[in-house]
Amino acid sequence: MTSSRARRWAAGAILVALALAGAAAAYAVSRSGDSASGPPVHARSRHTHRPHSTGLSTTLPASASVTVVTQPTTTAPPPPASRLARPRIVWKPIPFSAQRLAETAAYAKRHYGVDTWHIHGPHVIVEHYTESTTMISAWSTFAQDVPDSELHELPGTCAHFIVDRDGTIYQLVPLDVICRHTVGLNLVSLGIEHVGMSDAEILDDPAQMQASLHLTAWLMQRYHVPLGDVIGHAESLTSSWHHELYPSWRCQTHSDWQPADMAVYRARLKAFLRRYRIPLGPPVHRVSSGC
Repeated sequence: MTSSRARRWAAGAILVALALAGAAAAYAVSRSGDSASGPPVHARSRHTHRPHSTGLSTTLPASASVTVVTQPTTTAPPPPASRLARPRIVWKPIPFSAQRLAETAAYAKRHYGVDTWHIHGPHVIVEHYTESTTMISAWSTFAQDVPDSELHELPGTCAHFIVDRDGTIYQLVPLDVICRHTVGLNLVSLGIEHVGMSDAEILDDPAQMQASLHLTAWLMQRYHVPLGDVIGHAESLTSSWHHELYPSWRCQTHSDWQPADMAVYRARLKAFLRRYRIPLGPPVHRVSSGC
């Protein structure tokens, strides 16, 4: 081999060796980069599969809570029940002494077999009219604790409310105290008097009727009294709540608020109750009085 050929062969060998060394170094760097960024991926998809870093941590702290969002239901919730506000009531109490309370308890014992002056319930609302032209005349009658002119017993008669012609509502007695207003029902009922001489007169008085409906509906809402247990005095004997121990009193009632007029009153009351979404209550079974 000539010296010139030997020199060219040696130079080529050196270039080959340098190329191999460079390739090895590049491969080592490539391997090192892969191990730092995670598990190796296929060469053709290295860029498409490498996760893109946003610089934000996706790990929740230990104290964090997770809110689960659920799909809304397709049925809208019912509207909230409307509460009928208490009507304006003027407190005008009749005298109700300890003696009158004792007389009331003795009356309940004789006629209902219960020694109490406390109302049970109440379960019934009884509508009356005063057969007088002024509120004060009715109030004065109830204020006198004397034997009544019809049945001649103590305590004197009374009602819990009087509705005047101008729509003013007067309360005479606390609502947990028995009043003598309807034979056979006094233990379980509230009595509402209306100033006037007839059912028709009261039905035709807009101010008095509006006040009466508001008062009655509010009492129904408060004590859960069904519409069918709002009665006129003349309907007392057909109430399932009627109870009277005196045989001679079992058929005693009055003519105020006849059934036909109470049907008109209850129809108006029903519309008033629906306006305020007050339940009408379950159907009420009427009983035969046998009288």
